[in-house]
Amino acid sequence: MKTIAFDTSNQPLTAAVFKDGVLLEQLEMDSTRNHSEKLMSAIDQLLQNQNWTPQNLDQVIVSQGPGSYTGLRLEVTTAKTLAFTLQLELRGISGLALLASNVLDDNTLIIPMMDARNENVYTGQYRWQAGQLMMVESDRHSSIYDLPLAVGDQPVVYVGEYHKFKEMLQSKVPQAKFATDNLPHATNMFDLAQNVTPLRDSVEIHNFNPNYLRVTQAEADWQALHPNVENKDYVEKIK
Repeated sequence: MKTIAFDTSNQPLTAAVFKDGVLLEQLEMDSTRNHSEKLMSAIDQLLQNQNWTPQNLDQVIVSQGPGSYTGLRLEVTTAKTLAFTLQLELRGISGLALLASNVLDDNTLIIPMMDARNENVYTGQYRWQAGQLMMVESDRHSSIYDLPLAVGDQPVVYVGEYHKFKEMLQSKVPQAKFATDNLPHATNMFDLAQNVTPLRDSVEIHNFNPNYLRVTQAEADWQALHPNVENKDYVEKIK
């Protein structure tokens, strides 16, 4: 099986190709969110380096969220287009799980974080069990002050965009450690995707959407201006 995997939900662009689960090559571009200019060229370069065409692919894996709205829309749309037009399997993984996969410590609670601005974060809780990264608490959007920081004396590692909150986290969780590798890597995406049911049907692929974990700013602004209007989809969500 030939697979392409990519993530543009975070600061760097990361993409990789696999054959039967074996990593062949990875590209990483730590640029300032100009992923719309780089993603297709990265995919093209990876395929050319393997002497593959898009028609040779069997599967596409993508980070489904959370993260940058623009980055999520870009990668999900690209993945859906590849899957739909080439009849590929499509698998979506959590961007927070991708960060958590950097930490390989067993018996450790792994807490990935993405900065959601205004002292809010995207976060979840993960742990390795029998060689698989398992979700302990679901991904969510939260104020940094509302996080469940009382984790007892168990080992804890924070990974991702924790830096502006590090001092507070250290005071609340004295035993906490902080990862040194805080960027997502497409090299880990194939293994993470094995616990995800692949989408093959065109309707399933059409209905595959980003997991923003909160309403978009446009929706929030609209709701604020229309407080007495029933909260429902007033425009069709992009499929």
